Amino acid sequence: MTNAWHKVLELDQLPEGRVTTVTVGTQTLCMTHHDGEYGALDNACPHQGGPLGAGSIENGLLRYPWHGWDYHPCTGLAPGFDDGVETFPLEIRDDGVYVSLQQDEPHAATVSDRMVETMVSWRVNAVFGMVGHSNLGFADAMRRAEERGDMRYIGIRHEGAASFAASAYGKLTGELAACFSIAGPGATNLLTGLYDAKVDRAPVLAITGQVQTQVMGPGAFQELDLKGAFTDVSVFSQPVLPSSRPVELMNLACRHALLERGVAHVILPDEVQEITADDDLVAGSPVGRRTARGIQPDQGQLDAAIDLLQQSECPVIIVGHGARAAMDDITALAEACHAPVLTTFKGKGLISDDHPLGGGVLGRSGTPIASYFMNEADCLVVFAASFSNHTGITPKIPTIQVDFDPLALGRFHAIQCPVWSEVGVGARTLRAAIAAQSQEFDDRRGEIADRWAIWRAEKASRRNDDSGAGINAALVFESLGQAVDSDAVLAVDVGNNAYSFGRYFEARDQSVLMSGYLGSIGFSFPAAMGAWAAVGDQRQVVSISGDGGFGQYGFELTTAVHYAMNITHILLHNGQLGKISKEQRSADMPVWQTDLTNSNFAEFATQCGALGIRVTNADELPQALEKALAHPGPALVEIMTDVSLN
Repeated sequence: MTNAWHKVLELDQLPEGRVTTVTVGTQTLCMTHHDGEYGALDNACPHQGGPLGAGSIENGLLRYPWHGWDYHPCTGLAPGFDDGVETFPLEIRDDGVYVSLQQDEPHAATVSDRMVETMVSWRVNAVFGMVGHSNLGFADAMRRAEERGDMRYIGIRHEGAASFAASAYGKLTGELAACFSIAGPGATNLLTGLYDAKVDRAPVLAITGQVQTQVMGPGAFQELDLKGAFTDVSVFSQPVLPSSRPVELMNLACRHALLERGVAHVILPDEVQEITADDDLVAGSPVGRRTARGIQPDQGQLDAAIDLLQQSECPVIIVGHGARAAMDDITALAEACHAPVLTTFKGKGLISDDHPLGGGVLGRSGTPIASYFMNEADCLVVFAASFSNHTGITPKIPTIQVDFDPLALGRFHAIQCPVWSEVGVGARTLRAAIAAQSQEFDDRRGEIADRWAIWRAEKASRRNDDSGAGINAALVFESLGQAVDSDAVLAVDVGNNAYSFGRYFEARDQSVLMSGYLGSIGFSFPAAMGAWAAVGDQRQVVSISGDGGFGQYGFELTTAVHYAMNITHILLHNGQLGKISKEQRSADMPVWQTDLTNSNFAEFATQCGALGIRVTNADELPQALEKALAHPGPALVEIMTDVSLN
């Protein structure tokens, strides 16, 4: 082991009688100046590990502030005791104070290194999180992976944003991103976003620090039963203990998250993270561990579905978010039987609104086109939809339901033809059966076009509404539809903005992300960060929220600035929790506690380092959207809207 001299202080930098902390490479020193002499001590107190450099010299001794222990400021010895602090050779030269330190040894791979390498093998290339005291060892392993170019780490401002971002990544791609936190409150902050992933069936890997195993039980600082806390939200939750097989646990976590489409949770006690890996501990891999999911339908179920379709004259197809990866097959089925394709709100955009068979969104956030065709249908073919009461799929029409989850079949009411199958496989099988029967269906495209013409005329009329209290939502989303790329990713919050988006925005080939079944306010901007990590170098990413939603995670705008995320946020500012005000009125209650006190969000964005634009007049809107979408980094368009015209 060789030593090297490092300049640590200028000659006049540390006054007599003072103490300071100096870092050289990865070594942190406590530098002292007492009685004309300098001292260089290890900065870590040997009792509690805290920083000696935070102490002070009292009566000729360096007093450590955490528990009052004294050390000689130059020799490091504790008067009256046989212990002390390590000191380092020191020289006073003409140009400053120098300290001799050992050169860093080559890094020895740790358990954390092997677990991170396993994540990379499972294609976890984006991690959102916050580095803290109980996850430092694992964070250091991720740092090394990032330096190798194996993954990206995105440091957020609130752990809830990390889990929402990871959830959105999973919804968009079907692949894994990770969220990362310390023990205690950092871990519990993840839970809302993880519940979003759970109920919308998105794969997410959650990694949390934990207090040392030797202090678990008595109630140490930030000690919580994390396995218990995460039991309901996760399909897998396990701690990595000193005797565990760490790589296998990471393999299992990734496998469970992907195959069960849910949250997998890995708990990392502090002392485990830096255990040196044995020579025979190698990274894991999905090879031989990840099976194809092409579930073929049961022949009896399939025959019943075909019989029902053959009896139908006006079939209608309904698709939910779970059909995202199967739309080519579903669209081909629709074209074979000339069936209108309606989507749930979560499924908005899965078929283009300008497709001849596209019927828009069904339910409370939907269009009169979709409700018309469901009412006229004599058979519903439903792919990967949850049958939420917000969607309003009627139980009165004979229904074929195709889903990869057997528990989703007939969840809320009996279904005439439940078909357990991977969604794309089910659609292909039904289409092949129809083709074999050479069945003819009525062509509905003209009727669909007529219904769209009626609705577009209504929307055009609403775009002219003006009560003097702000811009109306029909105009906002008409303008946005004209401005965004046809393949953009749109992350949409909850509230009035979401209902208006569902009704007025005409989707083309955009991907729409929502907090669907959980319906969590604040989702959209963190979700846009997740989308950016997945496709931001290939596709436009746009976030849409109200002022209430943006207030939840608004400071993540600084995260977007820090990482130069090309995200445009559209903020509908009406000064209210407008959807809640509406619900209070509908329940014959007074409107209470829904008014908001807001800043100028455009100015806030500018202060954060983003582009901020405020729109107060309708004629300013097209140019503002164009400028924000063309901006190469984060941008925010604050649109002053009328809460009554949504």
